Amino acid sequence: MTDRSLRRLAGIAFAFVTTLFIVGLMLTLLPPSARGRSPTGGAYGTILFSTIMFAFPVVGVVVASRHPRNRIAWIFLLIGASWESAAFLGGYSAFGLVTHPGSLPRPDLAAALTAWLWVPGIGLPGTFLLLLFPDGRLPSRKWRPLAWLCLVALAVPPLPMIFGPRLLVDSGYPHLRNPLYIGSLHAILTPLAFLIPLIPICVLGCGVSLVRRFRRATGTERVQLKWLTTAGAGVAAVFFLMMALSVPQTFFHGSSPSWLNFLGSVSPASFVLIPIAAGFAILKHRLYDIDVVINKTVVFGALAGFITLVYVAIVVGIGHAIGSGDKPNLALSILATAVVAIAFQPVRERVQHFANRLVYGERATPYEVLAEFSARVADTYADQEVLSKMVHAVAQGTGAKEAEVWLKSGSELQPAASWPDKASDQLRSRFVTDGELPSFIGIDKAIAVRHQGELLGALTVTKPAGEPLSPAEEKLLTDLALQAGLVLRNVGLTSELLQRLEELKASRQRLVAAQDQERRRLERDLHDGAQQHLVALKMRLALAQRLAERDPGRTEQLIANLEEEAGEALDTLRDLARGIYPPLLADQGLVAALEAQARKATMPVQVHAERVVRYPQEIEAAVYFCCLEALQNVAKYASARHARVILDQRDGALVFSVTDDGRGFDPSTAAKGSGTQNMADRVAAMGGSLTVDSTPNEGTVVTGTLPVKTLEPA
Repeated sequence: MTDRSLRRLAGIAFAFVTTLFIVGLMLTLLPPSARGRSPTGGAYGTILFSTIMFAFPVVGVVVASRHPRNRIAWIFLLIGASWESAAFLGGYSAFGLVTHPGSLPRPDLAAALTAWLWVPGIGLPGTFLLLLFPDGRLPSRKWRPLAWLCLVALAVPPLPMIFGPRLLVDSGYPHLRNPLYIGSLHAILTPLAFLIPLIPICVLGCGVSLVRRFRRATGTERVQLKWLTTAGAGVAAVFFLMMALSVPQTFFHGSSPSWLNFLGSVSPASFVLIPIAAGFAILKHRLYDIDVVINKTVVFGALAGFITLVYVAIVVGIGHAIGSGDKPNLALSILATAVVAIAFQPVRERVQHFANRLVYGERATPYEVLAEFSARVADTYADQEVLSKMVHAVAQGTGAKEAEVWLKSGSELQPAASWPDKASDQLRSRFVTDGELPSFIGIDKAIAVRHQGELLGALTVTKPAGEPLSPAEEKLLTDLALQAGLVLRNVGLTSELLQRLEELKASRQRLVAAQDQERRRLERDLHDGAQQHLVALKMRLALAQRLAERDPGRTEQLIANLEEEAGEALDTLRDLARGIYPPLLADQGLVAALEAQARKATMPVQVHAERVVRYPQEIEAAVYFCCLEALQNVAKYASARHARVILDQRDGALVFSVTDDGRGFDPSTAAKGSGTQNMADRVAAMGGSLTVDSTPNEGTVVTGTLPVKTLEPA
């Protein structure tokens, strides 16, 4: 059948069960004198039990609408059909046999059928529901014999109940003949009654299959099984509590009080937990909250048991010892209330601790981890300490064997912190492409840490062997990653600031070293150049003074030579001064100074300027010498045919670039020369930035940007 046909069939089945439910309620609500004996005993019990069991077909049709091929949906519909049929047939037989005898056809047949309808209603939840949950398939092929045995146990033992008895005693009509009785089958049906113990045996086997499935399950399936087992444990806890309350009352008083009878009548309402939990699990609705549900259930059940034991011990036990009889003792009730009030908080704390240990093991609850992490990062820590706290929170909340925090640096993810601590050579950086996490081999889960959509890092965990990451732990990782986004942003900004401070410190040291080197060069140039000229000039002046008295003619020639040497010394000093700060740059500005240098270059150099005016002396000097350094590099290494210098002012910044058509180079492999480093340091000292872009055989572009304030209007 197609999925559409299966959904339609499920809808028809649900409509049929709903009709049985409504008609059964109408028949049950007739006056007390008109009712016979119902399978659940009494009108109130029948209505309550029928309403509770109606949850099974409701969940069944909802699951069938989503997963029509999941057998669990059809099992729920069958369970609901079984119980609602029993309620309907019980009311039908009572109306036709007691209220208006002869008004309905074959009420005796309806009464006969109610004797065995409890078998599928009880047997299916304990057998096929456990065996096929949650996906409607057997755990493996080896469980097929158990499935066939369950089918036999549910189909064969009811036969003696249907065809064996002569009178409908079990249906509440001890004097009514069973219309389905077949006397000739008595010898065959009697041995079949001994097969009834097959039902608990099959239930036990199906329970074992559920445990085996749970031990092998991972991820979502494991949480689905938690939902069903939690519901089953809740039902068992309710009936255990009822036994704990009823046994002392029966032992001491011989009967149960009215309030206990009322609790006993409503306790079957706990059965509604089974279809609701199964529906939640199959439809995967709020699966992550199962650990919280288990935790709260354990706490609530333990506290309810504590209050019950205190009440029974004081009111019932002490009351019986002092002989108060069946009359309630107000003083003992007040004493029990006082004991509960005093001991409630300490008991609750211990029970909560036990529940946390039971659900989460040695680690803290996910919500404790989130709260503690938020409190820790609110304090001021050093970067490494914040990351250590973060990775410890990840490991603590997930029970991970290993956990790491990664920071994005450029195009790589760098390991920033790990738990337990690892040597730096044990963790390798990983490349990031298009803002997505790379693959982490050998790691169970990696969660991206983002802030305002930008990838800042990652959290990774590795669980112990055989212990997969649960959906609750995955949700915890996601929540931690959301909180960690701002933390990693601050850590990244702090790290970047520290890095820039280190770079600034290094650049200042390089500038100081360059200044010292420049001073030594100036000293050498003065010593070897201008100083030598001046010393020689002084010596010749002394010689001219002595010759002036003895040889006037030669003195005249010597003075002419001295004039020439003085001019050479002056030119040397001027050249030296231009190297320190060109006069043309100070007089006419940046464009004129660069154009003058372009005319002296060994290759054609074009200078193009837009919106360039006068700037502070240090800005013009930085741009001038950076452009000269770039042109010198072109002349030395580029083998270029021509070069171009472009100056422009935009957005409050002076931008310069030196472009050539030379052979270029690969920036990723080429070492940064001292000239390029000096240029970067000059620009950085002015608060700017410098980039070098080059491609082999396609030339090089050196670009610098400096924030400026103009001294003249553009």
